[in-house]
Parts: sequence; C-alpha cells; structure tokens
Amino acid sequence: MANHIVAGEGGNRPKELQIDSMYLKQVQSYRYLGSTVNSDNSIEEEIQYIIALGNKAYYANQFLFKSRLVSKKSKLKPYRSIIRPTVTYASVVWVLRETIKIKLMVFERKALRKIFGPTKERNGIWGIKSNDELDELIRYKNIINHTKAQRLSWFGHLHRMLEERMVKKKQISGNRCQHDHKGDQRTGGKVT
Repeated sequence: MANHIVAGEGGNRPKELQIDSMYLKQVQSYRYLGSTVNSDNSIEEEIQYIIALGNKAYYANQFLFKSRLVSKKSKLKPYRSIIRPTVTYASVVWVLRETIKIKLMVFERKALRKIFGPTKERNGIWGIKSNDELDELIRYKNIINHTKAQRLSWFGHLHRMLEERMVKKKQISGNRCQHDHKGDQRTGGKVT
C-alpha cells in the first residue's frame, strides 16, 4: 500500500484513497528521496533527522578525528566530504529560518571543536575554542555559507536550463510560495 499526504486545512477527507485497484493510505509524513515530506510543510523534523545522520557519520569516523597522528587540515577533509554533505543534503530547497540556522551551527561547531581540540590559554589553562576561533580556522566557510552557496549553484543551474524543462517552467510561472512576516511558507494548499 502506498502513502499520500493531505496538505492544507481540510475537513472530512477520506483516510484512504483508491485509484483503480491501488489503495493509498493517508499519513502525516513519509520519506521520499531521502527527505521527509509532511502535511504541514515543515522541515523541523527533517533537520532533526539529518543532524542525527550527521552525528552518526561523525561518530563512525571518530577514530580519525581524535587521532593525534592526523593533522587538523587532514581532519577537515572527511568533515567537508562526508559529514557536511550528509547534513546539507537537499538544502537547496530549505527555507533557512533563524532557528534552523542555529541548530545547524551548533551541530557544526560541536563537530569542529572535537576536530580542532582545545586551546591553551596564556595562563596555561586549556579551554574550548570560541566561535570566532572556529570561524577563522575554517576561513568562514561554515555550514550556513555552504548551504547558501549550494542554493546559488542551484539557481545558476536552473537559469541555464532549457525553457521547456518542467522545473524551469514551474520556477518562472509566478506560482511561487509567498512568505509572511515570520518567514513561514504559505502556499494556499498548492504544491509549488
């Protein structure tokens, strides 16, 4: 049995749809192409899921990140090629609200603090690296800037597409999402 989601406000809708001999069960959310699709068009559940995946990817490579034999520069390569892409998968379609940015930055800083280790202060006491120190170490190429760069890359790809491609038609059609003052996505029940 396949699943379907009812988006928008609805009263008495059937819990199951039948198309020919196929039954579709109504659900609140499901995974499609690695992303969570839900009835309220929220990505909060998706963010929690991908941060958990990022943590799994980090801990699977923990021996590498904790090793004193591996340089900090070499430790950044698996972070940038395995962990960050795991967390930023499908980020080109995210609406980056401040709460989501904070969650992503907390995840990244936690991983980077483990990769770079503590800092020895002038008085000989060891302490965790500050956010500014981490930004300097990664040359301000943090997860938010990476996500924004991916979105720009997608926009360039979209701009170069042939006009008859469905994705380009949909983007140009003017049937886009409207945002209210809080940044919530309002589509009027339409899938855009």
